[in-house]
Amino acid sequence: GPEQVYKKCIKRLLDILISLLALIVLSPVYLVTWIAIKLDSKGPAIFKQTRLGYHHKEFTLLKFRSMVVNAEHTGSGVYSGKGDARVTKVGRILRATSIDELPQLFNILKGDMSFVGPRPLLVKYLPYYNDAEKQRHSVRPGLTGYAQVHGRNAISWEKKFEYDIYYVEHLTFATDIKIIFDTVRTVIKHE
Repeated sequence: GPEQVYKKCIKRLLDILISLLALIVLSPVYLVTWIAIKLDSKGPAIFKQTRLGYHHKEFTLLKFRSMVVNAEHTGSGVYSGKGDARVTKVGRILRATSIDELPQLFNILKGDMSFVGPRPLLVKYLPYYNDAEKQRHSVRPGLTGYAQVHGRNAISWEKKFEYDIYYVEHLTFATDIKIIFDTVRTVIKHE
């Protein structure tokens, strides 16, 4: 049916076209962000981290660096709350506007990710998934997803996984469009 065609090829085609267009249009934002990060703190402008992707394949997730270098080895470990001292001045702005996520457009273009899908998690979490939760890897991970527009960090891991599985089972063009619009609304509301 049409949903299978969307899942199998149209979704990927849209990812390629839209990410390419967005990279061109947003190139001045990339340049300004790159310079701002470099002026604000020592270290690379891009933060790289291995995440688990499509069919459990590992890939390198890209973000603009919003924390001090080696932040994962200092302070409170992984979690970064509002008053986290490891977040740089520029990093605060990047996180508040979600600009720190923009380099993932390269991940989307390359095929590691899609615009919509379950958020890619760290590799170390895989052994803790049950069989149902492993389904979240039967689609490409997304820049945004069903769980992100239904509570983001305010919901439990169990609920996030439930939403991820729901998304995998109900993946349609209409679902993706709705999630994208809801994401834009959420980002604007957080400004």
